[in-house]
Amino acid sequence: MRKILTQSRIIHVCAIVLPLFLLAASKHWMAFADTRDGDLALTIVYDNNPYDRSLETRWGFSCYIKGAEKTVLFDVGGEGPVLTGNMAKLGIDPRSVDAVVLSHVHYDHVGGLSHFLSTHASVTVYMPRSLPQSLKDTVRLAGANLVEVHGPMEICKDVYTTGELGDFIKEESLVIRTSRGLIVITGCAHPGIVNIVERAKEIFKSDVYLVLGGFHLCWMDLSRVKKVIKGVKKAGCRKVGPCHCSGDLARDQFEKVYGDDFIRIGAGKTITIEDAF
Repeated sequence: MRKILTQSRIIHVCAIVLPLFLLAASKHWMAFADTRDGDLALTIVYDNNPYDRSLETRWGFSCYIKGAEKTVLFDVGGEGPVLTGNMAKLGIDPRSVDAVVLSHVHYDHVGGLSHFLSTHASVTVYMPRSLPQSLKDTVRLAGANLVEVHGPMEICKDVYTTGELGDFIKEESLVIRTSRGLIVITGCAHPGIVNIVERAKEIFKSDVYLVLGGFHLCWMDLSRVKKVIKGVKKAGCRKVGPCHCSGDLARDQFEKVYGDDFIRIGAGKTITIEDAF
């Protein structure tokens, strides 16, 4: 009788504890499992700002985009093992990536490329035409497909690159056309975040629903930051998610102006746009 009671208690405890354990263990995976057809999920897999404390933070940026016709990795951070390690912790298989898009030449956005391709080379890599030959050779030697970008280009249905923008540092940004408007993802916004937004609106003849990524404002004082925020607001951006090189001052100021339409972003943050397509 005592043995039966003990077994009953064990079964009862397992019935309570096991579901809780499985829920905790799969919290990241569930974010993707709950994404329905037509939804868009943007996950920051590399950033110097923390969000999920189980992930490593490093200076740089990478965003995993799932839900469109192709799964895209925009930028690859500076350290490949940190990138793939964070992806593993988030339950993201590198082999799920169809296309890699590189924003610009700086190491904190392209440094992880060789390591990433060593784990998964069956991808197409889109990079600004102005990037050095050594980086192009890295793609070809890994066996991946290389596309050199100059002007605006379609990556797949509803996903585009702005093409190279700027003068001294040429940079491309990613644009996703959704039912709510354009989503613009920037690497460092060297050409100017307002300029990028305005160019995206001009190319795609649509308003911007969300702009996120590096805004390159961490070097600016308060007056200049406020001027940029005013420009972003005037451009009609409904929501903003500055991270990477945006700086704490700018992030705090954007939050003051945008309120609930400000998204605080860091490594591990997932933004889901329901019924995006």
